[in-house]
Amino acid sequence: MRLEEYWGVGPKTRETLVDELGAERAAAAIESGDVRALSEAGLPRGRATRILRRATGGAGMELLATSDARAAYKEVLDLVVDHAVTERAADRIRVLTPLTSREAMDDRLDAVLATGDAWATLADDDREAVLAAYERYDERDGSERAAVEAALALLEADVAAGPFETIATLERDRLEAAAGALAALEGGRVREGADDELDRLREGLGTVEDMDANALDVIEELRSDGVRDTGEFREAFEDHVLSESRVTVDQVRDAMPADAADATDFVGGTLRNLRAGLTEAVDEREETVAAEFEATLEESRDAVESAVAAVDEIALHLSLARFALAYDCTRPTFVDGEAAAVSVVDARNLAIAARGEESVQPVTYALGEHAVDGGAVADAAADLETLPGEERVAVLTGANSGGKTTLLETLCQVVLLATMGLPVPARSAEVTPVDSLVFHRRHASFNAGVLESTLRSIVPPLADGGRTLMLVDEFEAITEPGSAADLLHGLVTLSVEREALGVFVTHLADDLEPLPPEARVDGIFAEGLSPELELLVDYQPRFETVGRSTPEFIVSRLMANATDRTERAGFETLAAAVGHEVVQRTLADARWSD
Repeated sequence: MRLEEYWGVGPKTRETLVDELGAERAAAAIESGDVRALSEAGLPRGRATRILRRATGGAGMELLATSDARAAYKEVLDLVVDHAVTERAADRIRVLTPLTSREAMDDRLDAVLATGDAWATLADDDREAVLAAYERYDERDGSERAAVEAALALLEADVAAGPFETIATLERDRLEAAAGALAALEGGRVREGADDELDRLREGLGTVEDMDANALDVIEELRSDGVRDTGEFREAFEDHVLSESRVTVDQVRDAMPADAADATDFVGGTLRNLRAGLTEAVDEREETVAAEFEATLEESRDAVESAVAAVDEIALHLSLARFALAYDCTRPTFVDGEAAAVSVVDARNLAIAARGEESVQPVTYALGEHAVDGGAVADAAADLETLPGEERVAVLTGANSGGKTTLLETLCQVVLLATMGLPVPARSAEVTPVDSLVFHRRHASFNAGVLESTLRSIVPPLADGGRTLMLVDEFEAITEPGSAADLLHGLVTLSVEREALGVFVTHLADDLEPLPPEARVDGIFAEGLSPELELLVDYQPRFETVGRSTPEFIVSRLMANATDRTERAGFETLAAAVGHEVVQRTLADARWSD
């Protein structure tokens, strides 16, 4: 396959990759999702990631039908990346895309959950040892040596369940031998400390080289000791060399020239001969030792390659499992066939959970034919007074700051994670894999261009006829209320006609009547003010109930917090508009609750 045939690879990018990697290596890097190889070749990391997403999961990326859906996808990946155990795993997570095969989704879920179960049973010391091994793996840029050492650390931790089984089948003796050989060799050379005899020869050579560079100083030192006679000088020089270096007496004597004209010629000739002999000895010994280590590596080649592949794959699944454990994620149930659903019980928004906010209220919500496959959602929600009906489309109404947008984001996160084959942040969830995810956040830009571009992005997926999930937030923010109500009614009707799943957040519920009978209206309600005058909201939607905005709560808080007299008078005028009695009762209830 020519490089230009990959998405995002034009002539300039091709030239960069070919110059740095060559066409064959560049294609292999793209096919294997190797972000590091492309970025080290000169591509910006973000561009490399986008190319690889399309190359390895282009069909899955088609699921993300709007820019907001793509933004939500990247936000989810960023949260998962935070739990990566290696940089290589982080890069692989960044190029994960929605999957198009139920089998692929189930396979990844099996691997991630099995890894999580195995990880959760490990003692703290063993977990720390594994993470430390992966940290060293990163420090050594994922080299073979680092991979083998990480495999040995996993074996030491005695992890043998799920994907860790691939490590358990490796031969420890072969890995230990390979680790020793890899530690001894670097770029075809033998490292210091790998062989005592080689170290002795190298040290001797280094000392002799230093002496040769300072031969006149050596002669002067010997003469200053009163040595004058030729025989005494030869003996003194021999003793000096033996005392200063790790060479043998035979090596020194063999190097002494027989026809030296004077002391300078004698010392220089001896040291030159000694250097030549030691250099040859070093080379011979290094060649012998390197061949022994390379033979060991060749014998252990299968074990090393298995360790490299296993450590890399486990790093990915362990990273995904750590994410799932951190957010208490569970396995979603997939709904196929004629049934379609996106249903969650006690779902939590990942962004809020990542901020560590306390007292986050989980939410239960459902679209479509939930409570199938044994009633996973119905069983998990048995403690609720009511469950929604099986309408596929809902209009969500309610108070400002009531969590409507957060609910849309949560549903979006659940669907994205499920279709990527990952556990979801809910006590229970049922998901129909969809062909198009239309997520539209509230955009307060009131002009014809924004309206047109929005309609161009959210209507075609509905018209195409595939399974579509519509998550649309305050569509009325981009056009005048009258037209917005008409257009929103049309979107709800089109969603029903096309048998899509959808939630439409709006403050125009009354203007949408009558809705198609297949759609329902849900509401979120504010319940008053806390003693600190914070808005109290029940974030759990009430099904088939219109939620109401609560301006009296906001006005009450503003009036109570006003310190400037003129400012307070202004808020009192607004209080009269919404009802003085309501405002006073709200403030009284807040004080009484204290």
